[in-house]
Amino acid sequence: MPTIRYGTCSWSEKSWVGPFYPPGTKPSEYLARYATQFDTVEADSTYYGRPSADRVRNWAAVTPPGFVLSSKLPRTCFLGEDARNLDPERVLVAEAFREELDAHLAAMSLLGDKRGPMLLQFPWFGPRVFRDLPAFLARLDAFLAALPHDWRWVVEVRNRHWLKEELLAVLRAHRVALALVEIRGMPHLADVVERLDVRTADFLYARLICDRAAVERKSKTFDTVVIDQSASLARWAHLLRAQASSADGFVYANNHYAGHGPATIRELRRLVAGAA
Repeated sequence: MPTIRYGTCSWSEKSWVGPFYPPGTKPSEYLARYATQFDTVEADSTYYGRPSADRVRNWAAVTPPGFVLSSKLPRTCFLGEDARNLDPERVLVAEAFREELDAHLAAMSLLGDKRGPMLLQFPWFGPRVFRDLPAFLARLDAFLAALPHDWRWVVEVRNRHWLKEELLAVLRAHRVALALVEIRGMPHLADVVERLDVRTADFLYARLICDRAAVERKSKTFDTVVIDQSASLARWAHLLRAQASSADGFVYANNHYAGHGPATIRELRRLVAGAA
């Protein structure tokens, strides 16, 4: 029977102490406390750099059996440095990043059977980097072919006009999941699935991100819901029921979706269970 795992994007938000973590919880205790509430998490920090081996061992040590930690591939493994200042000649060129990629995978392997999918989170690419979708897909195809096949990979694109069958065909060829993401500037996935078969791997990977600026205009902390996303969550619940009927799934909510990631993902989990 397929299983959907629900969690949040990261676990290190200090304003969760009180509404989510017990008062007095120390940062070093966050992940262990988190793992008593959810059975998966997405590590956001890995996008900015490779974690040390000791840190990864600690993640494995403080979480219970059956816990799954998904993560982002560091930008230094496929983009270079800051996404705002990319070298078009290096982006997604596997040979340019082989040493860093191998080192990162070696570190993350220390999670053992708690190792979850790994996300390639792409920024919006302007024509200076890729002139069009075919140019991007040619580079992506070669990069995915160079990745080890014993990992579960996920690709997230933020160019709205690239959500086409051509992209999905490349992902299917490598059994890489398309990240189903709700974020400002991209169409809602419930609309996308009406025209495309977004299943490209044997698992589902969804991310509820939405609009950072909209949330931060209402609150500087992430301890409570400040935006009503009930209509969108209802659409997500319907989508997940349909898409996850024959495959395992991983679903993560960000604080910027509605103001408080744990509350968002709990509500979505309740809606999906209710639909069942």
